[in-house]
Amino acid sequence: MRFVTSTLRDAAAAAAATLIAFFPAAASAQNGMPQPWQMNLQPAATEVATFIHWFHDWINILIVAISVFVLALIVYVAYRFNERRNPVPAKTTHHALLEVAWTIIPVLILVVVAIPSFRLLKLQLEVPKADITVKVTGKQWYWSYEYPQEGGAFGFDSLMLDEKQRAEAISSKKIAAAEAPRLLAVDNEAVVPVGKIVRVQVTAADVIHKFTVPAFGVKIDAIPGRLNETWFRADREGIFYGQCSFICGQNHAYMPIAFRVVSAERYAAWLAESKQKFANAADAAGKVAEATR
Repeated sequence: MRFVTSTLRDAAAAAAATLIAFFPAAASAQNGMPQPWQMNLQPAATEVATFIHWFHDWINILIVAISVFVLALIVYVAYRFNERRNPVPAKTTHHALLEVAWTIIPVLILVVVAIPSFRLLKLQLEVPKADITVKVTGKQWYWSYEYPQEGGAFGFDSLMLDEKQRAEAISSKKIAAAEAPRLLAVDNEAVVPVGKIVRVQVTAADVIHKFTVPAFGVKIDAIPGRLNETWFRADREGIFYGQCSFICGQNHAYMPIAFRVVSAERYAAWLAESKQKFANAADAAGKVAEATR
């Protein structure tokens, strides 16, 4: 299965490269965000997402095959055993071989489906030894990120940019227009290095949210008072968007998730800058809170 998954991932990457060569406008589709007239899942950026896509496509093929077989069987029975062709109905009420077949065959189909399904669940739920841990807290209606293990821990809030803020960010070249889709661009992106295992610990501060990043194959509940965890390892650089996918209140639709995957060098530079930037912000907030007491 791992070989099949790896082969499919390589084939998908080759197909994507060919598509970009002939259709440059499609290059933005390599980023983890929805596209106009998109007909399929977002391009996978992790091993888990690749497995999910393969399993999704394979199950659809199986469903279509079963549906066509059942439809053909119904058409045959309607034609072969209608009243005109069989004016005197048969008296047969049982057929031992047929009854055994329609019991055993569905069981075998379910076993065939269960094997890759359990392998996928194992891949999703068994978190490997992590290189980086990021704690994510869902709030009404934004996300907070903490990097607790990075020697001089820091955290920050990530809020959606409104239209004015988004236009200013693009004009000031803080973010490229192709990477700042409406209702998804944020003021502070979570940054992780490419090719590293990232453990994501997820909780909530108020109501239940759901942390979802389609390109990573990640979808997990954020529940107050409970710490859930998942993981991903991005195999390419770029910016990958997600959203809360659990109705959590009035502004549920306006709390996007943004992860920027960068090289190890860029991540180290961002880390050093962020420790200083967000530590200063925390100090300033603490001083304001102290002064208002």
